[in-house]
Order: sequence, then C-alpha cells, then structure tokens
Amino acid sequence: MGLISEVLLLPLAPVRGSGWAIRQVLSEAERIYYDPATVRAELARLEEQLEAGEITEEEFDRQEDELLDRLEIATRTSAGLGNGTAP
Repeated sequence: MGLISEVLLLPLAPVRGSGWAIRQVLSEAERIYYDPATVRAELARLEEQLEAGEITEEEFDRQEDELLDRLEIATRTSAGLGNGTAP
C-alpha cells in the first residue's frame, strides 16, 4: 500500500516540496523576528531616531510598545513557557 500511494502521489511531490520550503522560510523569519538581539537593536535604532528628531514621541511610544511586546514573547518562548502560561 505504501508503494502504491507514493506512486500515485508522485505528481504532487513538487507541491509538497514547496510547502516544506515555505514552512522553513516562515520558521526562520519568525526566529529572526523574535530574536532578542534583533529586538534590542531595533529599540536602539528607535531611540536614535527619536533623539535625531526623525520621529515624534507618540510614534516612539507606539513602536517601543510593539518592540517590547516582541521581546516579552521572545523571553517567554526561550524560557520554555510558549504562551506565558504555567505548565
């Protein structure tokens, strides 16, 4: 049965391979997005923009909140808690 199903599903192999590649790219993008070092670097850049007068205090506060949320998620994930709830 396994051989027959593999032969019948062979035309779908490129689709399955594409799905795998998309999942790998998404996984890497999420890893980079939630990487604490990346978030801290973005916070530093944001502060530099505020000091240079490139953004307003309100824009700084909004973006800072978003970055701090990402950092909190990254910290919980790295601590093994995932969604922040106790096991």
